[in-house]
Amino acid sequence: MSQSMYSFHNVHKGILQNINVTIEKGEKVIIFGPSGSGKSTLLHLFNRLQDPDEGKIHFKDNPIQSYHIPDLRNQAGLVMQAPHLFPGTVLDNIKYGPSLRGDWREQDGEELLAYVQLPTEYLSRDVNHLSGGEQQRVSLARTLANKPEVLLLDEPTSALDQHTIEEIEDVLEELIHEHQLTMIMVTHNLKQAKRLGDKGIFLSEGEILESGLILDLLETPTTTSLQSFLA
Repeated sequence: MSQSMYSFHNVHKGILQNINVTIEKGEKVIIFGPSGSGKSTLLHLFNRLQDPDEGKIHFKDNPIQSYHIPDLRNQAGLVMQAPHLFPGTVLDNIKYGPSLRGDWREQDGEELLAYVQLPTEYLSRDVNHLSGGEQQRVSLARTLANKPEVLLLDEPTSALDQHTIEEIEDVLEELIHEHQLTMIMVTHNLKQAKRLGDKGIFLSEGEILESGLILDLLETPTTTSLQSFLA
């Protein structure tokens, strides 16, 4: 039986109302819906960037508040739409978290860049001299350096061109498979949702109106709201 990674019980936060959802270890979950429906707010609850106004969240069967926040965020790493890299080199960025814990090995830099399909010589490059796609790969490598079990993705490709989007999607697919990660992704790109996800959560005006297999949601929606959204 698979381990429940997250469970939400009657969670309310801002626009979000009565959120009840369970995410199993290894699932690839897509959160989608109209602008302003609460997608990013929901994503931020998974690593306590925000906390519920009401209700309970469990992470790996324990109350989420029982985890030290830095530890939680190492286990559930967030990759944002904009990379938000620190000034300095690629190496400065990807070794930052592990170095704080005394958990950095010299060979880790090369391994992490290999994971995100960047050459080793990029370790010494200034992040300001990288393209948008390269910066997003470094952001992914920095998150992976903390050895997360969960990858939280907030529209990580929305600022990129189509060719780069496809490259980043390939990287994500490989990473998730190789590291057996649980993925929770907010996206407005429904082709991306179909390609990367197996489970879908459709949010509208702060409520989960449909959830289930992503292909079922996209191909045979049962609510008029989702039918309208897809039309």
